[in-house]
Amino acid sequence: MKQRETFKSRLGFLLLSAGCAIGIGNVWRFPYVVGQNGGGAFVLFYLLFLAIMGVPVLSMEFAVGRASRKSPVKAYQELEPKGSRWHLHGYVALLGNYVLMMFYTTVAGWMMYYFYSFMTGKFDGMSSELVGAAFGEMLANPGINVFWMVLVVILGILICSRGLQKGVERITKIMMIGLLSLMIILAVRGITLEGGGAGLRFYLYPDFGKMKEAGIGNVIVAAMNQSFFTLSLGIGAMAIFGSYLGRDNTLLGEAVNVAVLDTFVAFTAGLIIFPACFAFGVNPDSGPSLIFITLPNVFIAMTGGRLWGSLFFLFMSFAAFSTVIAVFENIIACDMELFDIDRKKSAAMNLALIIVLSLPCALGSNILAGFQPMGAGSTVLDLEDFLVSNILLPLGSLIYLVFCTWRYGWGFKKYQEEANRGSGLKVASWMRVYVTCVLPILILVLFIQGIVSKFM
Repeated sequence: MKQRETFKSRLGFLLLSAGCAIGIGNVWRFPYVVGQNGGGAFVLFYLLFLAIMGVPVLSMEFAVGRASRKSPVKAYQELEPKGSRWHLHGYVALLGNYVLMMFYTTVAGWMMYYFYSFMTGKFDGMSSELVGAAFGEMLANPGINVFWMVLVVILGILICSRGLQKGVERITKIMMIGLLSLMIILAVRGITLEGGGAGLRFYLYPDFGKMKEAGIGNVIVAAMNQSFFTLSLGIGAMAIFGSYLGRDNTLLGEAVNVAVLDTFVAFTAGLIIFPACFAFGVNPDSGPSLIFITLPNVFIAMTGGRLWGSLFFLFMSFAAFSTVIAVFENIIACDMELFDIDRKKSAAMNLALIIVLSLPCALGSNILAGFQPMGAGSTVLDLEDFLVSNILLPLGSLIYLVFCTWRYGWGFKKYQEEANRGSGLKVASWMRVYVTCVLPILILVLFIQGIVSKFM
Protein backbone atom coordinates (compact mmCIF):
# COMPACT_ATOMS: atom_id res chain seq x y z
CA MET A 1 0.00 0.00 0.00
CA LYS A 2 1.39 3.40 -1.02
CA GLN A 3 2.37 5.71 1.85
CA ARG A 4 0.00 8.68 2.27
CA GLU A 5 1.67 12.05 1.74
CA THR A 6 1.82 14.27 4.83
CA PHE A 7 2.58 17.91 5.58
CA LYS A 8 6.18 18.77 6.39
CA SER A 9 5.03 21.13 9.16
CA ARG A 10 1.92 22.21 11.02
CA LEU A 11 2.47 25.76 9.71
CA GLY A 12 2.19 24.39 6.17
CA PHE A 13 -1.18 22.81 6.98
CA LEU A 14 -2.51 26.00 8.65
CA LEU A 15 -1.36 28.30 5.83
CA LEU A 16 -2.67 25.99 3.10
CA SER A 17 -6.06 25.52 4.82
CA ALA A 18 -6.32 29.27 5.46
CA GLY A 19 -5.20 29.94 1.87
CA CYS A 20 -8.08 27.80 0.62
CA ALA A 21 -10.54 29.72 2.84
CA ILE A 22 -9.10 33.14 1.97
CA GLY A 23 -10.67 33.99 -1.34
CA ILE A 24 -11.21 37.08 -3.45
CA GLY A 25 -14.87 37.42 -2.45
CA ASN A 26 -13.86 37.20 1.19
CA VAL A 27 -11.53 40.21 0.70
CA TRP A 28 -13.87 42.44 -1.32
CA ARG A 29 -17.11 41.32 0.33
CA PHE A 30 -16.30 41.30 4.06
CA PRO A 31 -15.38 45.02 4.42
CA TYR A 32 -18.42 46.13 2.45
CA VAL A 33 -20.88 43.89 4.34
CA VAL A 34 -19.39 45.16 7.63
CA GLY A 35 -19.88 48.78 6.55
CA GLN A 36 -23.41 48.10 5.32
CA ASN A 37 -24.53 46.39 8.53
CA GLY A 38 -23.46 48.64 11.38
CA GLY A 39 -19.66 48.31 11.42
CA GLY A 40 -18.35 46.86 14.68
CA ALA A 41 -21.82 45.56 15.68
CA PHE A 42 -21.86 43.28 12.62
CA VAL A 43 -18.31 42.06 13.42
CA LEU A 44 -19.49 40.85 16.85
CA PHE A 45 -22.30 38.77 15.31
CA TYR A 46 -19.94 37.53 12.58
CA LEU A 47 -17.43 36.23 15.16
CA LEU A 48 -20.24 34.56 17.14
CA PHE A 49 -21.57 32.70 14.08
CA LEU A 50 -18.06 31.82 12.91
CA ALA A 51 -17.53 30.09 16.28
CA ILE A 52 -20.89 28.29 16.43
CA MET A 53 -21.40 27.45 12.72
CA GLY A 54 -18.24 27.61 10.64
CA VAL A 55 -15.71 26.11 13.07
CA PRO A 56 -17.70 22.93 13.99
CA VAL A 57 -18.35 22.02 10.32
CA LEU A 58 -14.70 22.74 9.44
CA SER A 59 -13.56 20.36 12.20
CA MET A 60 -15.90 17.70 10.73
CA GLU A 61 -14.41 18.02 7.24
CA PHE A 62 -10.93 17.73 8.75
CA ALA A 63 -12.07 14.67 10.78
CA VAL A 64 -13.48 12.84 7.75
CA GLY A 65 -10.18 13.42 5.92
CA ARG A 66 -7.88 12.47 8.80
CA ALA A 67 -9.80 9.35 9.87
CA SER A 68 -10.05 7.98 6.31
CA ARG A 69 -6.62 9.07 5.01
CA LYS A 70 -8.38 9.37 1.66
CA SER A 71 -9.50 12.07 -0.77
CA PRO A 72 -13.11 13.32 -0.45
CA VAL A 73 -14.33 10.88 -3.15
CA LYS A 74 -13.03 7.79 -1.32
CA ALA A 75 -13.28 9.07 2.29
CA TYR A 76 -16.98 8.22 2.69
CA GLN A 77 -16.39 4.66 1.40
CA GLU A 78 -13.79 4.17 4.12
CA LEU A 79 -16.05 5.43 6.97
CA GLU A 80 -19.70 4.87 5.97
CA PRO A 81 -21.78 1.92 7.28
CA LYS A 82 -21.93 -1.03 4.84
CA GLY A 83 -24.67 -0.71 2.25
CA SER A 84 -25.15 3.07 2.70
CA ARG A 85 -24.80 5.63 -0.08
CA TRP A 86 -22.96 8.51 1.61
CA HIS A 87 -20.09 8.10 -0.87
CA LEU A 88 -22.27 9.57 -3.65
CA HIS A 89 -21.65 12.98 -2.07
CA GLY A 90 -17.92 12.43 -2.68
CA TYR A 91 -18.55 12.64 -6.42
CA VAL A 92 -20.75 15.73 -5.98
CA ALA A 93 -17.98 17.33 -3.88
CA LEU A 94 -15.45 16.68 -6.67
CA LEU A 95 -17.89 18.19 -9.18
CA GLY A 96 -18.15 21.25 -6.88
CA ASN A 97 -14.37 21.70 -6.99
CA TYR A 98 -14.44 21.64 -10.79
CA VAL A 99 -17.33 24.13 -10.99
CA LEU A 100 -15.55 26.47 -8.54
CA MET A 101 -12.40 26.42 -10.71
CA MET A 102 -14.45 26.96 -13.89
CA PHE A 103 -14.89 30.61 -12.87
CA TYR A 104 -12.21 31.15 -10.22
CA THR A 105 -9.37 30.68 -12.70
CA THR A 106 -10.73 33.55 -14.83
CA VAL A 107 -11.14 35.91 -11.85
CA ALA A 108 -7.63 35.01 -10.61
CA GLY A 109 -6.44 35.89 -14.13
CA TRP A 110 -8.06 39.34 -13.82
CA MET A 111 -6.03 39.95 -10.62
CA MET A 112 -2.77 38.98 -12.32
CA TYR A 113 -3.61 41.13 -15.36
CA TYR A 114 -4.27 44.18 -13.14
CA PHE A 115 -1.02 43.54 -11.21
CA TYR A 116 0.86 43.43 -14.54
CA SER A 117 -0.97 46.58 -15.78
CA PHE A 118 -0.16 48.62 -12.65
CA MET A 119 3.44 47.40 -12.58
CA THR A 120 4.02 48.38 -16.22
CA GLY A 121 2.42 51.83 -15.74
CA LYS A 122 -0.70 51.24 -17.86
CA PHE A 123 -2.85 53.12 -15.32
CA ASP A 124 -0.48 56.07 -14.81
CA GLY A 125 -2.34 59.38 -15.24
CA MET A 126 -5.66 57.76 -16.23
CA SER A 127 -8.87 59.71 -15.53
CA SER A 128 -11.61 58.02 -13.50
CA GLU A 129 -13.67 57.58 -16.70
CA LEU A 130 -10.79 55.76 -18.39
CA VAL A 131 -10.27 53.51 -15.33
CA GLY A 132 -13.95 52.50 -15.49
CA ALA A 133 -13.66 51.89 -19.22
CA ALA A 134 -10.49 49.78 -18.75
CA PHE A 135 -12.38 47.13 -16.76
CA GLY A 136 -15.09 46.91 -19.44
CA GLU A 137 -12.43 46.67 -22.16
CA MET A 138 -10.70 43.82 -20.32
CA LEU A 139 -13.99 41.88 -20.00
CA ALA A 140 -14.79 42.42 -23.68
CA ASN A 141 -11.39 41.11 -24.82
CA PRO A 142 -11.46 37.30 -25.21
CA GLY A 143 -7.68 37.16 -25.79
CA ILE A 144 -6.85 38.81 -22.43
CA ASN A 145 -9.33 36.64 -20.49
CA VAL A 146 -8.23 33.34 -22.06
CA PHE A 147 -4.46 34.09 -21.86
CA TRP A 148 -4.47 34.97 -18.15
CA MET A 149 -6.87 32.13 -17.27
CA VAL A 150 -4.62 29.60 -19.05
CA LEU A 151 -1.55 31.06 -17.28
CA VAL A 152 -3.26 30.60 -13.88
CA VAL A 153 -4.16 26.98 -14.69
CA ILE A 154 -0.65 26.13 -15.97
CA LEU A 155 1.08 27.67 -12.92
CA GLY A 156 -1.33 26.02 -10.46
CA ILE A 157 -1.07 22.55 -12.04
CA LEU A 158 2.75 22.79 -12.28
CA ILE A 159 2.98 23.58 -8.54
CA CYS A 160 0.63 20.71 -7.61
CA SER A 161 2.42 18.25 -9.92
CA ARG A 162 5.59 18.63 -7.79
CA GLY A 163 3.86 16.98 -4.83
CA LEU A 164 2.43 18.05 -1.48
CA GLN A 165 5.63 19.06 0.34
CA LYS A 166 7.88 20.17 -2.55
CA GLY A 167 5.17 21.96 -4.53
CA VAL A 168 1.90 22.82 -2.79
CA GLU A 169 3.15 23.34 0.79
CA ARG A 170 6.40 25.14 -0.13
CA ILE A 171 4.82 27.62 -2.60
CA THR A 172 1.76 28.26 -0.42
CA LYS A 173 3.97 29.09 2.57
CA ILE A 174 5.87 31.68 0.52
CA MET A 175 2.66 33.12 -0.97
CA MET A 176 0.75 33.30 2.31
CA ILE A 177 3.64 34.93 4.18
CA GLY A 178 3.90 37.37 1.27
CA LEU A 179 0.14 37.97 1.38
CA LEU A 180 0.11 38.65 5.15
CA SER A 181 3.16 40.96 4.88
CA LEU A 182 1.64 42.92 1.97
CA MET A 183 -1.64 43.32 3.89
CA ILE A 184 0.10 44.79 6.91
CA ILE A 185 2.10 47.24 4.72
CA LEU A 186 -1.06 48.30 2.83
CA ALA A 187 -3.13 48.58 6.04
CA VAL A 188 -0.49 50.83 7.69
CA ARG A 189 -0.49 52.98 4.52
CA GLY A 190 -4.32 53.16 4.56
CA ILE A 191 -4.56 54.07 8.25
CA THR A 192 -1.94 56.85 7.92
CA LEU A 193 -3.64 58.55 4.94
CA GLU A 194 -4.92 62.06 5.67
CA GLY A 195 -8.71 61.79 6.06
CA GLY A 196 -8.54 58.01 6.53
CA GLY A 197 -9.80 58.26 10.14
CA ALA A 198 -13.40 58.71 8.95
CA GLY A 199 -13.09 55.42 7.05
CA LEU A 200 -11.82 53.66 10.17
CA ARG A 201 -14.72 55.02 12.22
CA PHE A 202 -17.23 53.91 9.56
CA TYR A 203 -15.65 50.44 9.54
CA LEU A 204 -14.97 49.73 13.22
CA TYR A 205 -17.46 51.75 15.26
CA PRO A 206 -20.50 49.64 16.37
CA ASP A 207 -23.30 51.76 14.90
CA PHE A 208 -26.48 50.17 16.29
CA GLY A 209 -28.54 52.90 14.60
CA LYS A 210 -27.29 51.74 11.21
CA MET A 211 -27.95 48.17 12.30
CA LYS A 212 -31.59 49.08 13.01
CA GLU A 213 -31.82 50.81 9.59
CA ALA A 214 -30.61 47.66 7.85
CA GLY A 215 -32.96 45.58 10.03
CA ILE A 216 -31.61 43.54 12.95
CA GLY A 217 -32.84 40.30 11.31
CA ASN A 218 -31.06 41.17 8.04
CA VAL A 219 -27.81 41.94 9.90
CA ILE A 220 -27.96 38.61 11.76
CA VAL A 221 -28.60 36.67 8.51
CA ALA A 222 -25.76 38.58 6.78
CA ALA A 223 -23.39 37.72 9.66
CA MET A 224 -24.42 34.04 9.52
CA ASN A 225 -23.95 34.03 5.76
CA GLN A 226 -20.50 35.63 5.83
CA SER A 227 -19.21 33.48 8.71
CA PHE A 228 -20.35 30.27 7.05
CA PHE A 229 -19.31 30.83 3.43
CA THR A 230 -15.93 32.38 4.26
CA LEU A 231 -14.44 28.94 5.07
CA SER A 232 -15.23 27.24 1.71
CA LEU A 233 -16.97 24.30 3.40
CA GLY A 234 -19.04 21.54 1.83
CA ILE A 235 -17.07 20.42 -1.26
CA GLY A 236 -14.27 18.54 0.48
CA ALA A 237 -11.69 21.27 -0.18
CA MET A 238 -10.79 21.13 3.54
CA ALA A 239 -11.22 17.35 3.99
CA ILE A 240 -8.22 16.70 1.72
CA PHE A 241 -5.92 18.65 4.07
CA GLY A 242 -7.24 16.66 7.01
CA SER A 243 -6.16 13.49 5.15
CA TYR A 244 -2.53 14.73 5.10
CA LEU A 245 -2.57 15.74 8.77
CA GLY A 246 -0.85 14.02 11.72
CA ARG A 247 -2.60 13.32 15.03
CA ASP A 248 -0.60 15.64 17.30
CA ASN A 249 -3.33 18.30 17.53
CA THR A 250 -7.10 18.26 17.99
CA LEU A 251 -9.21 19.23 15.00
CA LEU A 252 -11.47 21.75 16.74
CA GLY A 253 -8.31 23.66 17.76
CA GLU A 254 -6.96 23.53 14.19
CA ALA A 255 -10.35 24.72 12.84
CA VAL A 256 -10.22 27.72 15.21
CA ASN A 257 -6.67 28.57 14.01
CA VAL A 258 -7.72 28.48 10.36
CA ALA A 259 -10.83 30.61 11.09
CA VAL A 260 -8.70 33.18 12.96
CA LEU A 261 -6.24 33.47 10.04
CA ASP A 262 -9.10 33.77 7.54
CA THR A 263 -10.81 36.47 9.66
CA PHE A 264 -7.54 38.38 10.12
CA VAL A 265 -7.14 38.69 6.34
CA ALA A 266 -10.79 39.70 5.75
CA PHE A 267 -10.67 42.20 8.62
CA THR A 268 -7.34 43.72 7.54
CA ALA A 269 -8.72 44.15 3.99
CA GLY A 270 -11.17 46.65 5.51
CA LEU A 271 -8.27 48.58 7.09
CA ILE A 272 -6.82 48.91 3.57
CA ILE A 273 -10.04 49.72 1.71
CA PHE A 274 -12.13 52.04 3.92
CA PRO A 275 -9.49 54.61 4.98
CA ALA A 276 -8.31 54.85 1.35
CA CYS A 277 -11.85 55.31 -0.02
CA PHE A 278 -12.77 57.96 2.59
CA ALA A 279 -9.44 59.79 2.22
CA PHE A 280 -10.11 60.26 -1.49
CA GLY A 281 -13.87 60.75 -1.23
CA VAL A 282 -14.96 57.73 -3.24
CA ASN A 283 -17.84 55.36 -2.52
CA PRO A 284 -16.70 51.94 -1.20
CA ASP A 285 -18.79 49.89 -3.63
CA SER A 286 -19.18 46.13 -3.39
CA GLY A 287 -17.88 43.43 -5.71
CA PRO A 288 -15.87 43.82 -8.90
CA SER A 289 -16.45 47.60 -9.16
CA LEU A 290 -14.67 48.07 -5.80
CA ILE A 291 -11.59 46.10 -6.84
CA PHE A 292 -11.33 47.07 -10.50
CA ILE A 293 -12.72 50.64 -10.63
CA THR A 294 -12.93 52.28 -7.19
CA LEU A 295 -9.55 51.20 -5.78
CA PRO A 296 -7.51 51.80 -8.99
CA ASN A 297 -8.85 55.39 -8.91
CA VAL A 298 -7.71 55.68 -5.28
CA PHE A 299 -4.22 54.37 -6.08
CA ILE A 300 -3.84 56.71 -9.07
CA ALA A 301 -4.66 59.67 -6.78
CA MET A 302 -2.03 58.57 -4.20
CA THR A 303 1.61 59.59 -4.21
CA GLY A 304 3.46 56.54 -5.53
CA GLY A 305 0.21 55.14 -6.90
CA ARG A 306 1.88 52.71 -9.27
CA LEU A 307 3.71 51.06 -6.36
CA TRP A 308 0.62 50.87 -4.11
CA GLY A 309 -1.59 49.62 -6.95
CA SER A 310 0.99 46.96 -7.88
CA LEU A 311 1.30 45.82 -4.25
CA PHE A 312 -2.49 45.65 -3.82
CA PHE A 313 -3.04 43.53 -6.94
CA LEU A 314 -0.05 41.34 -6.06
CA PHE A 315 -1.79 40.72 -2.70
CA MET A 316 -5.10 39.99 -4.51
CA SER A 317 -3.27 37.63 -6.90
CA PHE A 318 -1.83 35.76 -3.89
CA ALA A 319 -5.30 35.57 -2.28
CA ALA A 320 -6.80 34.15 -5.49
CA PHE A 321 -3.90 31.84 -6.26
CA SER A 322 -3.78 30.33 -2.77
CA THR A 323 -7.37 29.11 -3.32
CA VAL A 324 -6.59 27.86 -6.84
CA ILE A 325 -3.63 25.75 -5.63
CA ALA A 326 -5.62 24.33 -2.69
CA VAL A 327 -8.58 23.30 -4.87
CA PHE A 328 -6.32 21.96 -7.66
CA GLU A 329 -4.62 19.78 -5.02
CA ASN A 330 -8.02 18.39 -4.02
CA ILE A 331 -8.98 17.67 -7.64
CA ILE A 332 -5.64 16.01 -8.47
CA ALA A 333 -5.70 13.87 -5.28
CA CYS A 334 -9.31 12.77 -5.93
CA ASP A 335 -8.53 11.74 -9.53
CA MET A 336 -5.37 9.87 -8.44
CA GLU A 337 -7.50 7.64 -6.20
CA LEU A 338 -10.50 7.49 -8.53
CA PHE A 339 -8.55 6.35 -11.61
CA ASP A 340 -5.60 4.74 -9.76
CA ILE A 341 -3.04 6.96 -11.53
CA ASP A 342 0.05 8.79 -10.27
CA ARG A 343 0.25 12.52 -9.51
CA LYS A 344 1.93 13.48 -12.82
CA LYS A 345 -0.79 11.77 -14.91
CA SER A 346 -3.58 13.30 -12.83
CA ALA A 347 -1.96 16.76 -13.18
CA ALA A 348 -1.56 16.40 -16.98
CA MET A 349 -5.17 15.21 -17.39
CA ASN A 350 -6.49 18.10 -15.30
CA LEU A 351 -4.34 20.70 -17.04
CA ALA A 352 -6.26 20.08 -20.27
CA LEU A 353 -9.63 19.45 -18.58
CA ILE A 354 -9.67 22.59 -16.39
CA ILE A 355 -8.60 24.85 -19.28
CA VAL A 356 -11.48 23.52 -21.42
CA LEU A 357 -14.00 23.77 -18.53
CA SER A 358 -12.86 27.35 -17.76
CA LEU A 359 -13.34 28.64 -21.31
CA PRO A 360 -17.12 29.40 -21.02
CA CYS A 361 -16.47 31.80 -18.11
CA ALA A 362 -13.42 33.41 -19.79
CA LEU A 363 -15.59 34.01 -22.88
CA GLY A 364 -18.77 34.78 -20.91
CA SER A 365 -18.46 38.59 -21.07
CA ASN A 366 -17.41 38.75 -24.72
CA ILE A 367 -18.06 35.95 -27.25
CA LEU A 368 -20.75 34.32 -25.07
CA ALA A 369 -22.19 37.63 -23.76
CA GLY A 370 -25.56 36.80 -25.39
CA PHE A 371 -25.97 33.84 -23.02
CA GLN A 372 -27.57 35.33 -19.87
CA PRO A 373 -28.55 32.32 -17.73
CA MET A 374 -29.63 34.17 -14.56
CA GLY A 375 -31.62 36.92 -16.31
CA ALA A 376 -30.77 40.12 -18.17
CA GLY A 377 -27.17 41.25 -17.69
CA SER A 378 -26.00 37.99 -16.08
CA THR A 379 -23.07 35.90 -17.35
CA VAL A 380 -21.72 32.34 -17.20
CA LEU A 381 -19.75 33.42 -14.08
CA ASP A 382 -23.00 34.32 -12.27
CA LEU A 383 -24.49 30.89 -12.98
CA GLU A 384 -21.36 28.99 -11.86
CA ASP A 385 -20.98 31.16 -8.74
CA PHE A 386 -24.66 30.56 -7.86
CA LEU A 387 -24.30 26.77 -8.22
CA VAL A 388 -21.28 26.69 -5.89
CA SER A 389 -22.22 29.38 -3.33
CA ASN A 390 -25.96 28.81 -3.03
CA ILE A 391 -26.32 25.07 -3.64
CA LEU A 392 -23.15 22.94 -3.44
CA LEU A 393 -21.50 24.63 -0.41
CA PRO A 394 -24.51 24.79 1.98
CA LEU A 395 -25.96 21.38 1.01
CA GLY A 396 -22.49 19.78 1.05
CA SER A 397 -21.85 21.21 4.53
CA LEU A 398 -25.19 19.82 5.70
CA ILE A 399 -24.24 16.36 4.40
CA TYR A 400 -20.84 16.45 6.18
CA LEU A 401 -22.60 17.59 9.35
CA VAL A 402 -25.29 14.89 9.25
CA PHE A 403 -22.72 12.20 8.33
CA CYS A 404 -20.58 13.11 11.36
CA THR A 405 -23.43 13.36 13.90
CA TRP A 406 -26.16 10.85 12.97
CA ARG A 407 -25.99 7.15 13.79
CA TYR A 408 -26.95 6.27 10.19
CA GLY A 409 -23.68 7.88 9.08
CA TRP A 410 -20.29 7.86 10.78
CA GLY A 411 -21.81 9.00 14.08
CA PHE A 412 -20.98 11.61 16.71
CA LYS A 413 -18.87 9.28 18.91
CA LYS A 414 -16.50 8.38 16.06
CA TYR A 415 -16.25 12.02 14.92
CA GLN A 416 -15.60 13.13 18.53
CA GLU A 417 -12.93 10.46 19.03
CA GLU A 418 -11.08 11.46 15.83
CA ALA A 419 -11.43 15.21 16.42
CA ASN A 420 -10.09 14.93 20.00
CA ARG A 421 -6.88 13.04 19.15
CA GLY A 422 -3.86 15.14 20.13
CA SER A 423 -3.55 18.25 22.28
CA GLY A 424 -5.78 21.29 22.02
CA LEU A 425 -9.44 22.28 22.11
CA LYS A 426 -11.72 19.23 22.56
CA VAL A 427 -15.20 18.49 21.21
CA ALA A 428 -17.25 18.17 24.42
CA SER A 429 -20.09 15.64 24.75
CA TRP A 430 -22.60 18.42 25.55
CA MET A 431 -22.11 19.74 22.00
CA ARG A 432 -23.85 16.66 20.61
CA VAL A 433 -27.39 18.04 20.92
CA TYR A 434 -26.37 21.34 19.34
CA VAL A 435 -24.54 19.88 16.31
CA THR A 436 -27.17 17.17 15.77
CA CYS A 437 -30.38 19.19 16.19
CA VAL A 438 -29.71 22.96 16.07
CA LEU A 439 -26.85 23.42 13.58
CA PRO A 440 -28.56 21.51 10.70
CA ILE A 441 -31.57 23.85 11.03
CA LEU A 442 -29.32 26.95 10.90
CA ILE A 443 -27.61 25.68 7.72
CA LEU A 444 -30.97 24.79 6.15
CA VAL A 445 -32.24 28.33 6.90
CA LEU A 446 -29.14 29.76 5.19
CA PHE A 447 -29.67 27.54 2.16
CA ILE A 448 -33.34 28.52 1.78
CA GLN A 449 -32.54 32.20 2.37
CA GLY A 450 -29.82 32.06 -0.32
CA ILE A 451 -32.22 30.59 -2.90
CA VAL A 452 -35.08 32.95 -2.00
CA SER A 453 -32.89 36.09 -2.08
CA LYS A 454 -31.58 35.09 -5.52
CA PHE A 455 -34.96 34.61 -7.15
CA MET A 456 -37.28 36.91 -5.18
